[in-house]
Amino acid sequence: MTTAVAVDLGKTGCRAVLWNDDGGHAQRVHEVPGAPGLAADDGVATARAAVRAAVLPLLGREPSLRPAAVCVGAAGAAAAPEAAHALAGLLLEDLAANEVAVTSDAVTAHAGALGGRTGVVLAIGTGSVAIGIGDDGSYARVDGWGPWLGDEGSGAWIGAAGLRAALRAHDGRGPGTALLAAAVKRFGEPDRLPSAVGHGGNPARTVASFAPDVAQAAAAGDTTASAIVRSAAAALGETVLAAARRIGKGGALAVAVTGGLTGLGEPLLGPLRSALAGSPHPLDPRPPLGDPLDGARLLALDASAPHEPHVARVRRATLTAPTPPVTTSAVSQECACAN
Repeated sequence: MTTAVAVDLGKTGCRAVLWNDDGGHAQRVHEVPGAPGLAADDGVATARAAVRAAVLPLLGREPSLRPAAVCVGAAGAAAAPEAAHALAGLLLEDLAANEVAVTSDAVTAHAGALGGRTGVVLAIGTGSVAIGIGDDGSYARVDGWGPWLGDEGSGAWIGAAGLRAALRAHDGRGPGTALLAAAVKRFGEPDRLPSAVGHGGNPARTVASFAPDVAQAAAAGDTTASAIVRSAAAALGETVLAAARRIGKGGALAVAVTGGLTGLGEPLLGPLRSALAGSPHPLDPRPPLGDPLDGARLLALDASAPHEPHVARVRRATLTAPTPPVTTSAVSQECACAN
């Protein structure tokens, strides 16, 4: 029986699952905290620790299963291809697999949402990015620039906008809003907000935790929160349309939206649908076929998908690994440009 390990490594959480060759889960999804991203300082080390924490307990529960392949969709891989390749080599040793692939979590989201086919996928969670892959092999990555320079409309973007609005209301610089009470409830008194955001070493994840509060306030009719969510939807729509323009040739493009931020529901998704309806290029919105874990499984076992140019893949020199730990010299490193 062929066993693959699929990993979805985001900035908020890291999920892993074992799959067998009939497509069924060998275990429930195991989730641990995520990592700041491969492009961050110590990105490889923190990503490696998160993946090990998510995967090793699964392997420990099934000692008879040896993974033939592992695929990790990692936040930040697009901006740090060398780090993606380094992570793949380290995990090859850590997980005793025959092959490890590392790519962007947006690429695995694309593969999962469209079943390995072409089109545009918007992945929205703590961050936000759209990946477009055309029938002619064209590729577009739009946004995904991180919480300080981009990720517009993301969970971190919404959360930060909500907290800024709360502090403006507290100072008297802005209108009153239910977001102030929500921020105090979640983080404590306003004077504590700066230290609360920095606590834990992952500010993007911390501020993103406030996005559901913003959406709830918007659903309840808070004017300030509603404006923030509408602005987020408009930014996300622009991201999708930019990707569609760059790969759109011929007929309608399949478009799917995936990621944890879809859990905000209609306050965000309604305005986003309206933004996409105005596209000058014909779009074919459809529900995602699967999630990033499904995409990671697909890419773990299939190196012929259109996503392969954006995957860092390493294999053992021999598929039958020796019992002693494998050294770096025993690894044949095959890498296409990671993304």
